[in-house]
Order: sequence, then structure tokens, then C-alpha cells
Amino acid sequence: MRNIRIAAVNICRFILAVTFIFSGYVKAIDPLGTLYKLKDYAAAMALNDILPDWALVIVAIALGALEYSLGVFMLFAVRRHMVSKLTLALMSVMTALTVWIYIADPVKDCGCFGDALKLTNGETLLKNIVLIACATLVAWRPVDMARFISRTNQWIVRYYTITYIVVTSVYCLYTLPIFDFRPYRVGMNIKQGMEIPEGAEQPEFESTFILRKNGVTREFTLDNYPDSTWEYVDTKTVQTKKGYEPPIHDFAITTNDTGEDITEQVLTKKGYTFLLVSPRLAVADDSNFGDIDQIYEYAEENGVDFFCLTASTNEDIERWRELTGAEYTFCNADETTLKTMIRSNPGLILLKDGTIIGKWSHNALPQTDDLTAPLEQLPIGKAQNDSMPERLLIVLLTFFVPLMALTIADRLWAWTKWIRNKQDNNRIFNLFKKRKKMRKKIVAGNWKMNLNLQDGVALAKEINEALVAEKPNCEVIICTPFIHLASVAQVLDQNVVALGAENCADKVKGAYTGEVSAEMVKSTGAQYVILGHSERRQYYHETAEILKEKVDLALANGLKILFCCGETLEERKAEKQNEVVKAELEGSVFHLDAEAWKNIVIAYEPIWAIGTGMTATSDQAEEMLAYIRSIVAEKYGQEAAEDTSILYGGSCKASNAPELFSKPNIDGGLIGGASLKCADFKGIIDAWKK
Repeated sequence: MRNIRIAAVNICRFILAVTFIFSGYVKAIDPLGTLYKLKDYAAAMALNDILPDWALVIVAIALGALEYSLGVFMLFAVRRHMVSKLTLALMSVMTALTVWIYIADPVKDCGCFGDALKLTNGETLLKNIVLIACATLVAWRPVDMARFISRTNQWIVRYYTITYIVVTSVYCLYTLPIFDFRPYRVGMNIKQGMEIPEGAEQPEFESTFILRKNGVTREFTLDNYPDSTWEYVDTKTVQTKKGYEPPIHDFAITTNDTGEDITEQVLTKKGYTFLLVSPRLAVADDSNFGDIDQIYEYAEENGVDFFCLTASTNEDIERWRELTGAEYTFCNADETTLKTMIRSNPGLILLKDGTIIGKWSHNALPQTDDLTAPLEQLPIGKAQNDSMPERLLIVLLTFFVPLMALTIADRLWAWTKWIRNKQDNNRIFNLFKKRKKMRKKIVAGNWKMNLNLQDGVALAKEINEALVAEKPNCEVIICTPFIHLASVAQVLDQNVVALGAENCADKVKGAYTGEVSAEMVKSTGAQYVILGHSERRQYYHETAEILKEKVDLALANGLKILFCCGETLEERKAEKQNEVVKAELEGSVFHLDAEAWKNIVIAYEPIWAIGTGMTATSDQAEEMLAYIRSIVAEKYGQEAAEDTSILYGGSCKASNAPELFSKPNIDGGLIGGASLKCADFKGIIDAWKK
């Protein structure tokens, strides 16, 4: 069952990763397209005047980067808890949004995959239902996602991914999208893109021109287009009858001065035509108008047509002329069509025989120094390289190949580290077996504040008799409240059951009412003392410095120490468990020399799995104990680490003890509630016999 759950979580994880990477990438490489879609949503919600375009561009870049990064992080299982919850939160918002657009139908395409893949609102809702189900499962069990890169190297993936996608998005905003999924891409013949196959049902479109005169605004068609005394306001192309819809169905050009339709003239002309495209001249970037004017002059000298296509008003056109000195012909076209043609305002398109052979952002226009001959003799007069496979290869080489290399290097390093550790641990296999056998297996009971004196003595006697009758395969310790120690010591055979205290003071002696010193504990006959328990840290605010004093005093009085360490739920969710445990050990016991260290037993207790209803898996316990052994090895050497007993202090019961104790780094358990009944406690002890 567990394997099925893990498989399901990882399948959902890969579905989410692929979807988010694709969705985020197509948004990121087309930030202006994402901006236009955001404005569609804002208009549908009557919010289009709240944020200026520059702010929406930032939102567009951030949205693409967020989706892409979450997809990559999900793929590599980076920051599993946080990423899975962010993904679920994002999918919750997106699903609610798609429910709205499915019911209200304010937009025809959600824009989730940009122009690369268009879905109906119903298809989008179905897709999001599947994704939110996947996100819910992954958020429920994020630890089931297998890591491809170790935690210590995950920062590389995080920073590289975010930097890559933001830089890519800004680059595409400055120039043009790396991939062009629109019908006006390089290599497209516009006239052919407008054709309807023979026999297909013919749709019908009507272009409406909105003009103004003497304060009166009216709509006209080509059939009743008025004289030039009317001022142009806008153009709209609407479909009046459904049918086969060609890729290009809304391309129409009329001269601004006369209203003459020159669409056919432009698309059937043999040779070259420059089209300067600016949906709105009022917000167009005018920083490079000098380059535009020089290209126009070059076109004039070489007999190449040059038109400016815009959906601007006559007032805006005249302002542009005054600002830039433009002498080229202005034509009117549908604003949405112009935004689709090129993601730049203004942008330059070069046609040859009606086919798009070049597109340039206003930030990367052809330089006049290169325009020294007729177009057919120049590189820009030949079709730009728009090979999709080649561009895809560039993306793979610049992003995924480095990450794959990092993954391989990380796994190889982990494998070689494992080999080195194994070699250090096992210079000879038999020696390893001997060491493993030498390491004490321990089951320790922590009674906490339970049982009165009489009940405590009775339980200790029952445990002692059971274990004397049937010798255990491990060392057994019972740690009792202070008032039990001396009495319990009288009924125990400490060759079979050792006695320990639950705490001791951090002072040698003196006026410390209610405290019990390490010397007093030792005088009762106890051999062990528990220090650093999470309850002492939490309820009595014992610091690393206080525990360090207790450790030194306990050792000075001949006591062995069961030293506890572990992380809270918040620290586990933040994936800080390693640094928390390491800090606890460094602050309180790692100051000891190698000889004193021999009297230390470590007990790892995941605080988040004690009394919370949550459970730590045996793999999670093994992972943490292996980590603890590794930092002991860093401090005291591999041999000392192999000889150190490390116990698991989570919710250990007779039912799960065999699985826990089967792990190579788990040397026993520090048992709480289950140690208060002889049968339960012995069931755990007997796990060492299985």
C-alpha cells in the first residue's frame, strides 16, 4: 500500500512539473502576450484602470517565473513542503478563476498555455480539476517525492532556475519571444494563412471603422466609408458567420488618409515590403525613431514599400509625425491583429512576396550601416532562421543540460561518499561486522511524571522478573522520577535492567530548592541520566549552555548520558532538521573529548511526531540517525561514530519496533508511554529477537 501511495505521489508530481514548466515557459518568453491576457481579465472584472501597463508587465514576468520555477522545483523535489503547498495554493486560485470563466465566459481562451496551446474554457476547467487533485495529493505527502539532488545542493537549482527564467523573460521583452507560436511567425505567407480549403464552410467577417466628425462618432463599413473629413478612431473586425476559421482571419489594411483597402496590394506584391507595426502610437516607444526613419529612407531609395500599420487616432498619428518627422504612409488595422503580428510597439516586419521573412523589435532594428545594397543582396533580405528544433536545442543546452549535469554529479558524489564511508567503516568486511556487533543495542524507558512510589516499584519489579526469566538481546534501561530511584534500585538486577534518572541539576550543590544534583542521582544507584529532552527544553527553557553544564557534571559523577535532540514541526516543514540537530549537539556535547564521548548515547526524538497524531516513517528515522552518525564521524572519527549508540525517540511501539530496529543506524529506542506497562515494554525489547 505504501509503495502504491509513493508511486501515485510521484506520478502526480511529474504531471504538475511538466504542466507548470510548459505553462510558465510560454508565459515567460511572451511577457507582452501575458500582459494582453491580463488586461483581458482586468477588463472583464472592470479593473483595467487600476494598474498601469508597466506594473502589469512586472506581474506577467513574475507569473511566468513563478509557474516555471514551481514546475522545476517540483521536478527536482526542491523544498518539498513549501513548494507543494505553494503549488496547491496557486492551483486553488487558478481553479476558482476557471470556474468563473467557464460560467461567465468573459474570455474565450484562458491563456494558461499562451499561444502555444489554446483550450476552451471547459477544457481548462477539466485540466485544472485534474491538477488540483494532483496538487492535493502531493501536498499531503510531500516527503514521498524522491529527491534527484541532495538538499545541500538544492540552492543551486533554486537560484539558477529563477535567474534563468527572469533573464529569459526580460530578454524576450526587450527583443522578441524566442518561440513564436502565432500565425504571423517568420516563414508564414499571410495570404495563404487566410485561405479557406475548398469545400469548407465559409465564415464571414466584417470590418467596421469607427470615425468621428464634429463631435459625432459613427461606425462605417467599406461600403459606406465617408470622405477624409471624418477623423479615424478605431477599427474592429468581427466574425458575422461561423465556419472554417483560417489561422489568419482578421488581417485588413486601409490607408489612413483615404480609407482605401490595400490588403490585396500588399500581400500580392512581388518583392519586399516593410511593415512598421504599432497598435497604439500614443504608448509606442519613440527612442529609436531615428533608426526607423533611416530604414524608411533606405526603402524609398531602393523602391521598397514602407507602411506603418496602427489602430491609433488621427490625433495620435499627427503627434507621432511631429515627434519623429515620419513621412511614411500610415494605415489602419485592427489593434488585436497588430498585437498578434509582433510583440513590440513599434515592431518591424519584412515581407517578401507576401511571406514574413524577418521580424525585429524596436530595440533590435536592422542597422543602417548594414543597409548598403539592395535587400536581395543583404542578410536581412533572406528569411531569418526560425528553426523550432534548433531553438529548442538551445533551451536544452542552456537550462536542462546544466541541471542534468548537476544531478548526475550530485548522485555520483553521493554514491562515492557512500563508498568512502563504507570503506572507512569496513576496511575489512568482518571488521565491520565486528564493530556493528560491538555497538550497544538499547531500549530505554522514560516514565516521565507518572506512577506513585508504590506503583513505580511494582512496575520495576515486574519488568526485572520478566527479563531475568528471559534474558533480553539488548541493554535495557528504565529512567524514573527522582523519588523512585533509590527504592527501584533495590528491586533491580542491574546486570539485566539498568537504572537512570530523568534529569539532574546544572549546579554541583547549594541553595537551589527543588533541584537534584548529579551526585545525588549517582548515590541512589542510577547509572544513566536523560538530558536535553524536548520537554525540558520547551517547558523549562533549558538552553544549550545549561545542558552543557549538566553534561559535564553528570560525567564528572560517573553517570552515562542519554542525550536527546530533535526538531519541531515548523523546523521539519522548513527542512531545517539537520541544522537544528547539529546545533543542539554542537552546543551541548561536542565539546567533550573522545574518551568522555564514550559515555554518551544519542536519542533522536522528532518532536513533531510525539503526541501530534503524525508519525515519522522508519525511512525518515533512519535518514536522521544516519545524518547524526555522520556528524559524529566528522567530530570524533568514523570508528567512534560506529561505536556510538543512537536511539530513536519517536512513537515506538511493539508493532513498529521490528521495522525501526531493522534499519542499520537505529540502535534502539527511547520509549515513553509504552514503557509504563511491562507487556508493552517487553514487546519492544523482544523486537531485537526478530
